[in-house]
Amino acid sequence: MIDITLPDGSVRQFVDGATGYDVAASISEGLARNALGVRVNGEIRDLHRPIMQNSAIEILTWNDDAGKNTFWHSSAHLMAEALEALYPGVKLGIGPAIENGFYYDIDLGEGRTISTNDFPQIEQKMLELARKKSQYERREVPKAEAIAYFTEKGDPYKLDLLERLEDGTISFYTQGDFTDLCRGPHIPDTSPIKAVKLLNVAGAFWRGDEKNKQLTRVYGITFPKQKELTEYLERLEEAKRRDHRKLGKELELFAFSEKVGAGLPLWLPKGTALRERLEQFMRRAQVKAGYLPVVTPHIGSKELYVTSGHYEKYGADSFQPIKTPNPGEEFFLKPMNCPHHCEIYKTKPRSYRDLPLRLAEFGTVYRYEQSGELHGLTRVRGFTQDDAHIFCRPDQVKEEFIKVIDLVLYVFRALGFENYTAQISLRDPENKTKYIGSDENWALAESAIQEAAAEKGLPTVTELGEAAFYGPKLDFMVRDALGRKWQLGTIQVDYNLPERFELEYVAPDNSRQRPVMLHRAPFGSLERFVAVLIEHCAGNFPLWLSPEQFAVLPISEKYQDYAQQVYDRLVQAELRGSLDSRDEKIGRKIRDAEIAKVPYMLIVGEKEQENGIVSLRKHGEGDLGSMPIEAFIRSFNSQVAEMIVGN
Repeated sequence: MIDITLPDGSVRQFVDGATGYDVAASISEGLARNALGVRVNGEIRDLHRPIMQNSAIEILTWNDDAGKNTFWHSSAHLMAEALEALYPGVKLGIGPAIENGFYYDIDLGEGRTISTNDFPQIEQKMLELARKKSQYERREVPKAEAIAYFTEKGDPYKLDLLERLEDGTISFYTQGDFTDLCRGPHIPDTSPIKAVKLLNVAGAFWRGDEKNKQLTRVYGITFPKQKELTEYLERLEEAKRRDHRKLGKELELFAFSEKVGAGLPLWLPKGTALRERLEQFMRRAQVKAGYLPVVTPHIGSKELYVTSGHYEKYGADSFQPIKTPNPGEEFFLKPMNCPHHCEIYKTKPRSYRDLPLRLAEFGTVYRYEQSGELHGLTRVRGFTQDDAHIFCRPDQVKEEFIKVIDLVLYVFRALGFENYTAQISLRDPENKTKYIGSDENWALAESAIQEAAAEKGLPTVTELGEAAFYGPKLDFMVRDALGRKWQLGTIQVDYNLPERFELEYVAPDNSRQRPVMLHRAPFGSLERFVAVLIEHCAGNFPLWLSPEQFAVLPISEKYQDYAQQVYDRLVQAELRGSLDSRDEKIGRKIRDAEIAKVPYMLIVGEKEQENGIVSLRKHGEGDLGSMPIEAFIRSFNSQVAEMIVGN
């Protein structure tokens, strides 16, 4: 018999070899019917795979992210089966689940293509195969057998994958007439897949290497109910309306130029105003939190990044060295700000009394993202991080973590991000060899993160094995207005760079000790943060952040002088806006201001001029009545204070 511990802490006994399905059935028939997989001691596994030892388990359904991931992974195999049936001879690459759905990379062969016109036929074939209720059957195979199978089948991409796998670690999954090389896990059979939609087709280089052949990547998504697919497609349409690339152009925030270079955004005046406002907001918060601003160059000597390890990580696939007239001298566009900050730390001796030392910089960094990975502001080649590095003693880690959490939550509240989860990423206790630092320091850092998150009451998930090799971390996963998940804030513990740069402080006993280094970026990158913010609020920015907070709209030219007086008073009060003096009808001016998502429209005509007032309209809400200009300024400032100071 084995002991099975359930998520509520209760323990039940089962015979050796019992499965997740057996456990689910012992709880309720409904749970067994809806179960898609099982988490066994942290590992996601097939529902019908035997459990041979005492284990903690969790039954996974469609309501769990891991359950959806398993469902979509199985759907990728179903799509591959349909493609093999419809396109004989197709060669298959990889087919993973992604955050929303799945894809499969395929090689159709010369002269054959897939377009969106082919999607209905593929979708119908997938549904036809799903109705057969074919089981996903796992089989572990020797490497020689796997090679023989894919050699006979003529699948060069699977053979390429096999070259990197060790004998004894290889498994096949078969459903219906389709067999794939796969670690799993999968849902029990194809029958839960009831709704199918292929979404897109794109090119993708094999293994992400531009030197390799370009394959066809087919994206899709599936659901257990048609209603859920319909709702998802409606959200997709709303996402298109909110696309930051579309709104960024309409609102004149940013642009790209082929002559400047792919992935290098140009910030237009309104976008620059928004970006600078974000920077000012963060700078004020950082000063209050005890950060010291620093500025470092956009380039650094190659040796700086060799020391930090970034040359090894980014060198081969990044921008190539900048050579100078001095033979052998090489510089790099900086991929990270932290090596520069380590050198600032070393500019003078440090005592334990000097710590924590908090250095902050809006530093622009450069990484050569492949052209196929570039996407608006979310994936660029040059971006600015709201970077800060905290050098502290080991006993200060928890306190500093709490302070950074407070700063991150302050940012989220001020910008309307209310739905978030904090992911605590710890090292793999079964494989400590891939991490640096002592067990004592790791235990101290991990407990500090966990205690800090608990004290702040954060909704958390813990992921073993997801820590960086140099230390544990805390990532904030934010859901936007459409329910999409983005990683925005991050806090990381680092023992690596202090060691590499030989950073020291003098302890109370006069011994020399290494500081702990915390990496922190509430925004992450300004470019990506702005992209997420645009889509989250559909371009309707919080009032304090809006690049253009008001528009003064004179009804006709004869009220231009009074409109100018109103505009000047608002600018004097440090509001940002414009005066629309075009020779257009007032309806057109209002419509254009609405399209530009200007929060407030101040309309002036004869009545307003005679009484020293303005008629007020609010974007999306309409007429708010008339009021004196000073009353509007007081109301405006009160709203801004509530948004920022009130949080």
